[in-house]
Amino acid sequence: MKSYFTNLSKKEVAVFKKLNTPQKIQDFLITLPFNFEKNKPSLVSPRTLLSTRTAHCLEGALFASAVLAYHNIPTKLLDLQPHFNSKDSGHAVALFKQDGYWGAISKTNHGVLRFRDAMYKSPRELAISYFHEYILPDGTKNLESFTVFDLKKIKKDWVCDIDDVWYVEKTLEHCSYTSLLPHKKFKLRKADPIERTIGDVVEWSGAKYR
Repeated sequence: MKSYFTNLSKKEVAVFKKLNTPQKIQDFLITLPFNFEKNKPSLVSPRTLLSTRTAHCLEGALFASAVLAYHNIPTKLLDLQPHFNSKDSGHAVALFKQDGYWGAISKTNHGVLRFRDAMYKSPRELAISYFHEYILPDGTKNLESFTVFDLKKIKKDWVCDIDDVWYVEKTLEHCSYTSLLPHKKFKLRKADPIERTIGDVVEWSGAKYR
C-alpha cells in the first residue's frame, strides 16, 4: 500500500504529513462541507477529495484510512448497516488503534455518529457505541450489523485513483456482516422524543444523509 503514496504531489504529501494524528485528521474533515451528491453519486479517492474539498461518510473514512496508513497507524474500515428493509443509509468510519484500544474517525452530517476516542477494546464494542444514536424519525433503533475491512485487500490504487473508487463499495457489499443484536427476536425500546430531536441536528444544510 505504501507504493500508492508515491503518486501524491508534493502539496498533497504536505497535507498528509501535517495530519499526523487521528485528532488532526478529524479536525480537517470537519472543515469540509458534506457531499450530498446533488449532481451524481460519487465515491472519490483520498487524492480527489483534496481537490473537491467535500466528503460524505465513506469518502471521509477512506481519506482518514489513507492518512493513518501513511503515518503507520494501524487502521481498518468499519462499515455499519441498518435493517435491510428500511430506507436508511449505512455509515462508515475509519478505525484506528492506540495503546491497544480502538477509536474512530467519522465524517457525518449529523450531530451524532461522530469521532470516537481510542477507548474501546474491540471494533464490535466501538460499533455498539453508535447503536442508540442510529434512529429513524419514528424513534426506531435501526442499526443492525457491522463489518471490519482491511483496505490492504484492495489491490487497485484507491488512494490516488482519478476515477471514482466504486470497487471499494462493491467489495464491502460482498463482506460478511455480523449482527449487533443478541438474537433475531430481540425487542428494542423506541428512542424518546428528545433523542429523536437531537438525532435530527445536522451540521450542513441539505438532505439528511449520515
